[in-house]
Amino acid sequence: MKVPRVLIIVLDGVGCGELPDAARFNDCGSNTLKNLAQAMGGLNLPNLTRLGLGNIIEIPGVPAQRNPQAAFGMMAEKSAGKDSTTGHWEIAGVVTVEPFPVFPNGFPLELIGEFERRINRRVLGNVAASGTEIINRLGVEHLRTGSPIVYTSADSVFQIAAHVDVIPVEELYRYARIARELLTGSYRVARVIARPFAGRPGGFYRTSQRRDFSCPPPQPTLLDKVKVAGKEVVAIGKIDELFAGQGITRRYHSVNNLECIKYTLQVMGESFGGLVFVNLVQFDMDWGHRNDTGGFAHGLEEFDHMLKEIISQLKEEDLLFITADHGCDPTTSSTDHSREYVPLLVYGSMVKSGVNLGIRDTFADLGQTAAEYLGVEPLAAGVSFLREIRKGETGN
Repeated sequence: MKVPRVLIIVLDGVGCGELPDAARFNDCGSNTLKNLAQAMGGLNLPNLTRLGLGNIIEIPGVPAQRNPQAAFGMMAEKSAGKDSTTGHWEIAGVVTVEPFPVFPNGFPLELIGEFERRINRRVLGNVAASGTEIINRLGVEHLRTGSPIVYTSADSVFQIAAHVDVIPVEELYRYARIARELLTGSYRVARVIARPFAGRPGGFYRTSQRRDFSCPPPQPTLLDKVKVAGKEVVAIGKIDELFAGQGITRRYHSVNNLECIKYTLQVMGESFGGLVFVNLVQFDMDWGHRNDTGGFAHGLEEFDHMLKEIISQLKEEDLLFITADHGCDPTTSSTDHSREYVPLLVYGSMVKSGVNLGIRDTFADLGQTAAEYLGVEPLAAGVSFLREIRKGETGN
């Protein structure tokens, strides 16, 4: 008996062009894929090229194919935001109408005061800043005083950085949980992020022990519906944190792309029905936010190389989606996320090749399609395009 399974791979931050409302987010001109390719003199992505990535938009080095192997298109974000939580929730069928609050001038003093009281330490910073920059700027004072560094960004985040030799990682996680409890109502940020770092002054570096503490989704997601239907929901990467652990039957947490792909291949070798949801965060965390075009390009080429093996491991009943959650253009002066369309590639033995899915109104179209394919309860948002892509169907 064939058991349907869906594999969603999110290339975190790999957008493909500014949305019509990009000016509201100060993101005019952002186009992560195209601008990166131009900056690098072209990208070498043979497997994504064959699927049809270059048929979505013009990308130097990624030519459009006469007969792309996948269905292709791009999706607009309907939610009011451009962060990872919002993007992933929308893929899973939850559109965020009211944006999460941001604090470009730092957090209110009454909130910081209560946080300090509960952790019994004063804090440093309380400003909007780049994570690497603020660690370099305040790291020495942190070592001297033992005060954790609190900062935010253009996104809805409350970040706490501490040197592992000053505040043990588990203690830092405890601080993050306290912050999560405090950040409700008008202070309800999307994520509290614990940011351990190590090294000596002049050579500080963030460790791989970062941990996110997200708000739970406000309504059932694709993950919840698949789990309720008695199927597996395997979360790989930081999916577990983005969904606050909800709707997941098994998790493999990592912030390393290659490790996430290793877990993905391992899981693909098993036989079960349900959902495998993968986030590859290094595009965003390590290269997009740091404006590292070389690292970003290398990461894409590394993923493309591994994609050949992912495709070879697909079972007959597997449906593969490749997409993103927002942009994070490393070629602009900004180090923040960018309000962009995201690419959409759909592949599998039952998918008609070369179907142009056009511009979808919401990321939730992907989730609704996955829900229909898996035979679970429909999502609250999104329009399924399963009939457009499934072999044997005549379309809508």
